[in-house]
Amino acid sequence: MKKVLFVLSEWGYWGEELIGPLEACDAAGYEIAFLTPNGKRPTPLSVSCTPGYLDPPLGRSVTSEEMGQKTRQIDDSNRLDSPKSLADWFPQRAYPSSPTYLRDMEAYYKKIDKIVAEELVAYDALVIVGGSGALVDLANNHRIHELVMGFVKLNKPIAAECYGVSCLAFARDFRDKKSLIWGKKVTGHPIDYDYLDGTGFEGHHAIDGSKKGFGDGYINFGAPFYPLEYILRDAVGPDGAYIGRVGHETSVIVDYPFITSRSTASSVECGRVLVEVLEKGLTRYGW
Repeated sequence: MKKVLFVLSEWGYWGEELIGPLEACDAAGYEIAFLTPNGKRPTPLSVSCTPGYLDPPLGRSVTSEEMGQKTRQIDDSNRLDSPKSLADWFPQRAYPSSPTYLRDMEAYYKKIDKIVAEELVAYDALVIVGGSGALVDLANNHRIHELVMGFVKLNKPIAAECYGVSCLAFARDFRDKKSLIWGKKVTGHPIDYDYLDGTGFEGHHAIDGSKKGFGDGYINFGAPFYPLEYILRDAVGPDGAYIGRVGHETSVIVDYPFITSRSTASSVECGRVLVEVLEKGLTRYGW
């Protein structure tokens, strides 16, 4: 039985971007494991549970009754109750200011190599679920970067959706600092789809350590932290390409080992294509 690892933000994931690939993997009979940065239960963004929610850039509803209901159902179930903690699994990288930096980094890479060789081999694919929360705790999370690089080293597929694609742009070996998607064809959240206001986050967070106050419910951050399309265009370099397919309903790109999905509407297609990669050896799609 194939095993797929799903990564979700603790600051709000988009429901359909979990449901699309998850249902495809469930239907294929795969074993599913869930992972969050600190092992906290992930929270769906409320608007991804609200049928009829009008997306300002698109000027139309992006949450169907069916997907809203499915998102609420999985959130009400116990399936996401005990995700694996990335912080407990992968070590913290040492600061260069450490007086024992060289020895620390030698130990660090030994631990990483051991995890890849002995533990990541148990998984057949990685899925990074999108949603605005990925901007907060996934994009620049060096443990996520090491996880992605581990799957690349093992030549296993990595699917990333929407803002989850940011992890691929920033993932790179700390020693040469070159993006893993250099020279690759990718898609991801385009500038045309960015909010001018209303980029929101939700989850169990607070400055004082409680689950009330900051992060208790929806927070409007305004525009996104960064325009992902521009970052992806720079990250792939002159021999790669960002393929937004703006004007088309969906955009899913396979340039093995990467499967990238533009946004919410592409989630079901992303799941279907992931299964084709695992079952049929698909290595190129959408370009």
